[in-house]
Amino acid sequence: MSRLLAIVLALLLPAVPATAAPTGWTVTGPGQVTATIALTSGNLTLAVSRQGRTVLQPAPVGITTTAADLTEDLTFTGRSDRVVIERYAMPHGKRMQRATRMTETRLGFRNAAGSFDLVVRAAPDGIAYRYVLPGPATVTAEASSFTVPAGARAWLLPYNAWYEANRVRTTAGEATGDFGYPSLFHTGTDFALLTESDVDGRYAGSRLRKSGAGFQVVLADDQVESTGTTPWRTAIVGDLKTVSTSTLVDDLAGPAIFKDTSWIKPGKVAWSWLSEHSSPSDFARQKQYVDFAARHGWEYALVDEGWSAQWVPELIRYARAQGVEILLWLRWSDLDTPQERDTVLPRIKRWGAKGVKLDFMESDSQDRYRWYDAVLRKTADLELMVNFHGSTIPHGLARTWPHVLTMEAVRGAENYPPAANNPVQFFTRNVAGSMDYTPVSLEVGTKEASIAHETALPVVYESGWTHFADKPEAYERHPQALRYLDQLPTVWDETRLLDGDPDTHAVVARRNGDRWFVGGIAADQRTFKAQLGFLGAGQWLVETVRDPADRSDVVRDRQVLRGNDTLDVPVRRNGGFAAIICRNRPGLQTCDRPIRQVPKTTLTVTPTGPVDTPSGSTFEIAGTFTNADKEIRDVALKAVAPEGWTVSGPTVQRRKLAPGESISGKWQLRVGGPTGLVDVPVVATFGDVHVEQAVKAFVPPPVPANGAQISDLPFMSETNGWGPVERDRSNGENSGGDGGPLSIGGVSYAKGIGAHAPSDVSVYLGRGCERFAAKIGLDDETREPGSVVFQLFGDDKPLYDSGVVKGKGPAVPIDVDVTGVRMLSLRVTDGGDGRNFDHADWAEAALTC
Repeated sequence: MSRLLAIVLALLLPAVPATAAPTGWTVTGPGQVTATIALTSGNLTLAVSRQGRTVLQPAPVGITTTAADLTEDLTFTGRSDRVVIERYAMPHGKRMQRATRMTETRLGFRNAAGSFDLVVRAAPDGIAYRYVLPGPATVTAEASSFTVPAGARAWLLPYNAWYEANRVRTTAGEATGDFGYPSLFHTGTDFALLTESDVDGRYAGSRLRKSGAGFQVVLADDQVESTGTTPWRTAIVGDLKTVSTSTLVDDLAGPAIFKDTSWIKPGKVAWSWLSEHSSPSDFARQKQYVDFAARHGWEYALVDEGWSAQWVPELIRYARAQGVEILLWLRWSDLDTPQERDTVLPRIKRWGAKGVKLDFMESDSQDRYRWYDAVLRKTADLELMVNFHGSTIPHGLARTWPHVLTMEAVRGAENYPPAANNPVQFFTRNVAGSMDYTPVSLEVGTKEASIAHETALPVVYESGWTHFADKPEAYERHPQALRYLDQLPTVWDETRLLDGDPDTHAVVARRNGDRWFVGGIAADQRTFKAQLGFLGAGQWLVETVRDPADRSDVVRDRQVLRGNDTLDVPVRRNGGFAAIICRNRPGLQTCDRPIRQVPKTTLTVTPTGPVDTPSGSTFEIAGTFTNADKEIRDVALKAVAPEGWTVSGPTVQRRKLAPGESISGKWQLRVGGPTGLVDVPVVATFGDVHVEQAVKAFVPPPVPANGAQISDLPFMSETNGWGPVERDRSNGENSGGDGGPLSIGGVSYAKGIGAHAPSDVSVYLGRGCERFAAKIGLDDETREPGSVVFQLFGDDKPLYDSGVVKGKGPAVPIDVDVTGVRMLSLRVTDGGDGRNFDHADWAEAALTC
């Protein structure tokens, strides 16, 4: 009865209308930048405004996977909100201490095929959004797009995967094609810089494609194996000062993977490749770059393509004794397998190198991003710093992996960019993160930019490592410019844009401690008027370097100014200026500070020559460390056991060591580990200086068996003109194992060595073999024939010389007496006409023993 009454009453009572699901949402950040999300007829759009002004018009939002099209027929399922407050520190960047406050809204949507959450963040300096799927999914596309008013000015980078094109000035409406990040737009009083953040091997990179009225996000791969969370689609929004000094890309990225960053050391780098392409293969010349860096207090020298494992350890020891650390160049394909990463990088670490420059990645694919993940994990474990060259752009990578000191992804000095293209880089590429432009080309390159313009670049451009583009002699011919560079840091506590426009000029102030550095570059003739209000009250000593009438060394001016003054500097077309500013006090003559000079010392070790040390044996080494300069403190002297070896004997320590005083030590080593030539280091340290010499020990492998193939024996040493020496394969390309079968004159061989001139492979015979036989010739794989000379040396004495071998004829059999030879070297020279196409095979190379 009661149930019937309830039904009757329900029919008599008026109906309560259902609450309509919302179809629009706003997310506003602390800086009055607002994202407006709208759901219209099942389709999502997102627009961005600043202080009530539309900056980015409504543009599609959505994602497609192999299982679901989540771009249409969507319905709203719920909302949650939170405030994200983060404080973090970075060892380099436009400012080291970071703080951000972002409003985050999470909106749920679904259709018949599936569901996702749209996570939107509004920061003081922009908007970002990402998709979160219920679980792992194969993503095929995003609807993500940005719609910019057609009349908006645009500075866009025609896309290639290494981001080294010149930026073009156009409008949003006139733009056509694909564009790389970051892309800058100006509408009314507002700027928007479009990019992405928090991209790694869980996804793929992307680019922008002009499509209708918008710029569509296009993934690098047709399919992406996603964990379910995408990168942030990011719009940095504000006035030009806000956009150009933003850290939003880092703020959105994942926090640092590791806590201890004490080993990460930014600094200035002497670099020889651009001014002297062949110099990285010249040990003596690299020592001169080290000497120059030491004289001027520069922290590093980079040895680029062409270095040799035979002398790099000695160069590292030479440099470290002078307070200079060595960085080494590698092609990315040298590390494209776990085995290579586990072999090459630990070897470089054992040598004492502090970092690597990795080159030619040239891809935004998910596979390449997974490679970035793997190499970053390995280098972090080894405490090796990284410079990515030929790379994608920064997208918060240096926050997650703080040992990423810089990345290229810019048309830098090595591509001889027009000087008029320089101002825009501060407002675009450099906003995303450290930029390896390799500045200050004084005598190399186009010489379009003035000397003061070049001197200002390492202030205008931020890079944790600044690789200087010219040779020591060029800098020494410009002593006032060099004096300024010697004072310049590469890390900053604060960055400010004082004046600028992407088309014409940029004046940037950066603070390091209690000194300010100001750089100004211009594409046109003008008078810079830098307002000094950022300095605060009081008097300030301002030392300015500017251009003289001709293209010669800068002129240095000195004046005392107040914070309410203006620094006026006239510059000509493609000119510039740089300044160093410190608080004035009576009698102060300069803001310069003393250049760090490492005290001179010597370290001698015995025995002095190579020592044969069979595995399991023991031998004694000794070392004496002498101070030849001013007093040094906290001195320690010790021997270091190579991997697999053991050492006994104490570390010798001295609290103070006066000039002329020495300390000595002796240690017993027990031999273990792999065969071959081994460095046994003796190390003296004081402060942060590392002085090292090595005793050379040779651990012999077994004497080869009768009939042994050379390709099956351990190589005691190897050098090669292109990529590694290949075993039982042709030389191929630059990576290990990429050659084909050995083939000479149309005949294939299963065994042998594939080399590329100039090449040298040494194997141990132990005076136990009589004959060496092989079939030699140029491999069939090259499209053009080369020319080489095949040579055999026994204990550095010539045993055989083929003369110049040209073309692709049949193999030449050789049979050489190697009686009494301890170490046999197989060498290939280039035949006197360069190394192109010089793929040389030692086929069926075998021993009679």
